[in-house]
Amino acid sequence: MDSVRSGPFGRLFSPDNFIVGREGAGNNWAKGHYTEGAEIADATLDIIRKEAEGCDCLQGFQIVHSLGGGTGSGFGCLLLGKIREEYPDRIISTFSVIPSPKVSDTVVEPYNTTMSIHHLVENTDETYMIDNEALYDICYRTLKLSAPALADLNHLIAAVMSGITTCIRFPGQLNADLRKIVVNMVPFPRLHFFMPGFAPLVSRSNRPYQAVTVPELVCQLFDAKNMMCACDPRRGKYLTAASIFRGRMSTKEVDEQMYNIQNKNSSYFIEWIPNNVKSAICDIPPRGLKMCATFIGNTTAIQELFKRVGEQFSAMFRRKAFLHWYTGEGMEEMEFTEAESNMNDLISEYQQHQEAPADYEDDEMESDEEDIDYEYSNKNVKPKRK
Repeated sequence: MDSVRSGPFGRLFSPDNFIVGREGAGNNWAKGHYTEGAEIADATLDIIRKEAEGCDCLQGFQIVHSLGGGTGSGFGCLLLGKIREEYPDRIISTFSVIPSPKVSDTVVEPYNTTMSIHHLVENTDETYMIDNEALYDICYRTLKLSAPALADLNHLIAAVMSGITTCIRFPGQLNADLRKIVVNMVPFPRLHFFMPGFAPLVSRSNRPYQAVTVPELVCQLFDAKNMMCACDPRRGKYLTAASIFRGRMSTKEVDEQMYNIQNKNSSYFIEWIPNNVKSAICDIPPRGLKMCATFIGNTTAIQELFKRVGEQFSAMFRRKAFLHWYTGEGMEEMEFTEAESNMNDLISEYQQHQEAPADYEDDEMESDEEDIDYEYSNKNVKPKRK
């Protein structure tokens, strides 16, 4: 906290708004949620309330946290629940860094993540899943950085966050605020886990040779290499997607390019939601770029992340490994079982919608036939007496 205060961004925050506990949660979800976190939850809520009252038109809350440790996951979920209680009609948007297969910091990540997802499914309106491994890959492959530092990864996350909130902060031709994104992106309340992306991503050496045009931006946006999640969108289908463009550009060109990409890749979009890509355009580009675009995808491929965490979770939970650290803080085994089954339900919901079209048509056909039979029997055939 002191390093943030004394750093270049320290002056952005009011000194009263720094809240520090006596100790960390030690990578333990239960500590962050039930013991250490619960002690500072009220103080935190008071500050949130004070800031919310100072707003003219409060639209919602953004929370940035990681799911693998103890504080971001345990205390983060506690705050989410309390904010939801106090402001039930405001949008809650979270940027959640989920543990990736190659970049693992702690052994108990699967426990903390599963418990967090259990809460995120119920308490948030939109969750942007960010994956360290995907960020590292973008830095290595696309930006050609031989040794990416945390500042480089954070720069990518900041670019996406800035893009998502850009329409609230600047004037534009076509707006998309937090609520519009939710309304257009979430077809079923539980399926609100999005995959973010950003374009243009170009290495410094290549920048002079790269022409940033709308077709180029759209092409990069839907490229699997630009996604900030370690799952491949080509293995699933897009339920919905949104793209937020920044810079001076023609809306006609944006519409044409978005239409073209949907037509070319129609097999990757769910058939039963027509025109399921939302566009927004803001006139003011970020510093240093003529135009850029932010991508938000709600794809069924994101179930890969939950499956990966679920497999690791059940491998440890079956043997009750590390469980005493959680039960010692007042948790019960039942909570783990509930969280696991909730996450498995989420996976099966994604899978069900991915395979939906054929099943849905069959169901409709059958119900139509039944109706016809019923009407036919009513009109023309007298009931037989046995």
